[in-house]
Amino acid sequence: MASDPDIPVAASGLGGQVRHQRTALVILGAIGAILIGFAVGVLARIPLDTSSEPDPGIVDIGFSQDMSAHHAQAVEMAGVVLVRSTGTDVRRLAYDILTTQQSQIGRMQGWLQLWGKPAQSVDGYMGWMTEPSSGHDHSGTNSPGHSMSGPMATMPGMATPAELAALRQATGPELDTMFLQLMLRHHQGGLPMIDYAAQHAETTAVSTLAETMSKTQRGESDLLTTMLSARGAAPLPAG
Repeated sequence: MASDPDIPVAASGLGGQVRHQRTALVILGAIGAILIGFAVGVLARIPLDTSSEPDPGIVDIGFSQDMSAHHAQAVEMAGVVLVRSTGTDVRRLAYDILTTQQSQIGRMQGWLQLWGKPAQSVDGYMGWMTEPSSGHDHSGTNSPGHSMSGPMATMPGMATPAELAALRQATGPELDTMFLQLMLRHHQGGLPMIDYAAQHAETTAVSTLAETMSKTQRGESDLLTTMLSARGAAPLPAG
């Protein structure tokens, strides 16, 4: 299991050793989460093999590929903060994001392997979003329709290489605030893909997972906004 985010950093003389141990535990926890998610993905596919539900379509496949990549960056950012931050509330949130999204990556990658599809698309991102959405998300509020004219070079909400490098170099309150800002933008950027998959996926497994993601990330976005406000910081512009 990953380390408990409530455990305080040791005194300075043992700080380096503790950080190394914590890093190893985070890595082991991430590996465990992806293996569990993979197993869940395999088990979730079994009912589909014996039912009249259709085979996965372009949305099921494209969403599983692209959201795996989108989640991977969130896991990377959460891992940086879980190892280096001293803020208990920030580390607890990072722990939740890392374990949840790493498990979901394992589940989606398990499906892709069972479907005989590559782990990632080589043709760009979000080309599977070809139909306008209904205009209502699953929380009952209005949201704009989303459709793509073709694959994109990047996905909404993703941090740039320069932003990731700055996150790795930041310390103290600056690190915590930067993480909250980047993760809020990341969550908000992924929601159109999540809601589209919930509406248009062929398989129950994918649509159900997307609905779960939507509820989780909206709740976490509210928490991220509150935590930023408490620090006197504003969200980043949409990207």
